[in-house]
Amino acid sequence: MTDEEIKEEEKNSEGETPIWTIEDLVALTDVVQTKTTEFRGKNFSFQFCELVEKEEPKFALRDDFKSEPEKMEYYSKIGSQRVLAMIEKANGKNPEGKTVDSETWGKLPTTLRYQISNDIMGVETEIKEDFQSE
Repeated sequence: MTDEEIKEEEKNSEGETPIWTIEDLVALTDVVQTKTTEFRGKNFSFQFCELVEKEEPKFALRDDFKSEPEKMEYYSKIGSQRVLAMIEKANGKNPEGKTVDSETWGKLPTTLRYQISNDIMGVETEIKEDFQSE
């Protein structure tokens, strides 16, 4: 399924929410999707693919956290690894579209990484910088 086919599936002339078919959802895991996000007044494009269960990064379930910040850091790493797996899957399918990979992911500004992660995961919130210059 191409991005255009996905967008067409999302459109519905009656204004109702379209319903996914199993075939379309399965096909979605093979589609390289591209998005562009604005960061500090410039656009940054990236690609990703949906994952199937066996492609998900594996982590041990833990309940022995010493503090809430430690717990948040652990789950943040899991989320980051999942997003990176989605990016790397797309890079494998479309090497010429690669803009970020496992080598550069950790070097990106944190606010951009959160923005990319939110875009990929479908979170629709506006990211604000933690620190603003005066």
